[in-house]
Amino acid sequence: MAETVEELTVSYTDGGIETVKELDKVVLTKGAWATVIYKHQDWNRTKEEYGAEKYTIRRYQKRNGEYQQKSKFNISSAAQAKGIIDALQGWIKDAE
Repeated sequence: MAETVEELTVSYTDGGIETVKELDKVVLTKGAWATVIYKHQDWNRTKEEYGAEKYTIRRYQKRNGEYQQKSKFNISSAAQAKGIIDALQGWIKDAE
C-alpha cells in the first residue's frame, strides 16, 4: 500500500495487461483520512480496448504508516457524473 496520498492509485495490472488505467486524480482531502477522486478506464478483454471513462471516489485511512482503502463509490458514466454535479451545485447555490 501507499505511504503518501500522492502514491495512491486505481491502476491495476493483471497478467501483464493494465486492466484499470488511471487517467487522472484529484486529492480532495489529506491526513489520517484521505479522499481521492479518480478518472479511469477499464480494459475490455473481449474487444481488446479500453472502455468509456469512469469515475470513482475512494476513502483511505492511514494506519501503521500506510493508506488502506475503506470505502469507494463508483460513478459508471458521464451522465451519472453530471447528475451528481448538478445536484451538488443546486444544493450549494441554495445554501449561499
